[in-house]
Amino acid sequence: MRRGPYRQHGWRFGPPWNFAHAMALLGGMHLGEYKSKRSRSLLSSGVLVCLGLALLAGCGGAPSATPVAVLPGSTSKIGASVPSIIPTPMLATQVAPEATTTSSAQRELSLPAIPTYGYRVVNAYPHDRSAFTQGLAFEDGVLYEGTGLRGHSTLRRVELETGRILQTRELPARFFGEGVTVYGDRIIQLTWQSNMGFVYNKDSFELLQLFGYATEGWGITHDGQRLVMSDGTPTLHFLDPQTFGEISRIEVCDSDGPVTGLNELEYVRGEIYANVWPTDRIVRIAPQTGRVTGWIELGGLLSPEEQTEPVDVLNGIAYDPRNDRLFLTGKLWPRLFEIELISPE
Repeated sequence: MRRGPYRQHGWRFGPPWNFAHAMALLGGMHLGEYKSKRSRSLLSSGVLVCLGLALLAGCGGAPSATPVAVLPGSTSKIGASVPSIIPTPMLATQVAPEATTTSSAQRELSLPAIPTYGYRVVNAYPHDRSAFTQGLAFEDGVLYEGTGLRGHSTLRRVELETGRILQTRELPARFFGEGVTVYGDRIIQLTWQSNMGFVYNKDSFELLQLFGYATEGWGITHDGQRLVMSDGTPTLHFLDPQTFGEISRIEVCDSDGPVTGLNELEYVRGEIYANVWPTDRIVRIAPQTGRVTGWIELGGLLSPEEQTEPVDVLNGIAYDPRNDRLFLTGKLWPRLFEIELISPE
């Protein structure tokens, strides 16, 4: 499978740091708790391998509908349309040799090639090194950030240019905060294993509503009409933004099969971008089918000097549709980056 490099426990190390030391500094997440999240992702990968043929048969198919309970809520959202600096995937097709019968190898060769994009850093901004970033969104000139770890989870409004925290709300200590998205006049935040999401007033951060879901909560975004939620598996769930009931779901697949570890999400000009935990890659997904339309390789964003203190994986994607800007950061990262994608040659 096309996956980025795995690092021990999902952490990068620089002397004299080690995992236990980093956790002691954070004072939040126990080693077992972190490993639990990693092991579930790997376990689901093993199950998917065992069921490979059955799952592959569903990859790229139409979304399936799953009715669930309805809870109250309300919202509105208006999108923007501007010329994009983000390249649209151009899928080149390899032509199989002429033959009277088509072998399985020839059929594989005839599948569209999935492009891999590079990047160029446009700007770099300060980022709170203590923020275990689990969700990121951009709205009205400011960033909204959700952080994790039990006892340290927050919702924040952050000034882009300085990294200054303008407003914050702490989650109760039992919750491990996850993805966030801004939908109309509300902010929606997931939690990891508590099967509970929070709805806040965007301006005051007042808690308006709680809602439930059956899976783990990892990342969340929206397409202007539906919420899109990840749970660490290859499945993306589409939710009604008023009731939070599940409307449909898709399985995300590339040419190697299902793509697991889907984490923080962002909707970017008709595609879903997802961090793939625990790698330095972002996957671009067609929301209609779940097919992968491209990979973005993001290794090397942090310099070795910036990793002499503990840092965790790349996580956090935000998009500014008005100015066509793409922002990225990671857990415990000292900087947040604005990047431009470079199309493959």
